[in-house]
Amino acid sequence: MSEMDAPPKSRTAYVLDRLKADLQQGVINPGDQLRQTAIAKRYGVSPTPVREALRILAADGTIEYTSHRGATVRDFTPEMAQDLYRMRAELEGLACEVAVERMTDEGYAAIVAANERLVRATADGAEPATLSLLNKDLHFAIYETASSVMVEGIALLWARFKPSVTLWGVGEFSRALDQDHDAILEALGRRDGPAARAAMHAHVMHAWELRQTSEELRATGRVGGDAPGSAAS
Repeated sequence: MSEMDAPPKSRTAYVLDRLKADLQQGVINPGDQLRQTAIAKRYGVSPTPVREALRILAADGTIEYTSHRGATVRDFTPEMAQDLYRMRAELEGLACEVAVERMTDEGYAAIVAANERLVRATADGAEPATLSLLNKDLHFAIYETASSVMVEGIALLWARFKPSVTLWGVGEFSRALDQDHDAILEALGRRDGPAARAAMHAHVMHAWELRQTSEELRATGRVGGDAPGSAAS
């Protein structure tokens, strides 16, 4: 795609969206150098919007600049990963409480349907990457009922850290997470906002605790995850 063919939004926004998509899909990984000329050629733009997009990513901590390597995708330490899970737990719990305030019967039915798809896929032995995507669908079916602003904030946290190994690849953990989801849906069904908030907060931190059970699951992971759009659980 040439610069003239780029979407009508600003070229900086266009490059930023493309970079975020490549990060989420694992096209670009932690430690990778981001060369402005190569990115400009790949996206069909001049170096100027690439430079501005990289500045934005540097400001939010996604990339970092060093004197000897230039711009690189930032690696996550275990402490940083834990902080992101804590932030997720707070914001996603709040989104659940707000969802109760704004949820229609149709909205709740959509959430239940998303959960049923995940449960069926788990029982059928679906691939971990598929389960991870269905898990994300369920979570965001809840958050989209709450607030578009919250969806944006939560999506950013999910995009910032995606483990290299999903919990959905471990049978006993999949069942444990399904049970967490049951508790969340039960609270949503009762229209109990505080209980829904507590259940989601507990669920996110439960996922973090499960990650501490083995070296492989404790791996700091990468921006981009094991499948496009996969969940950070």
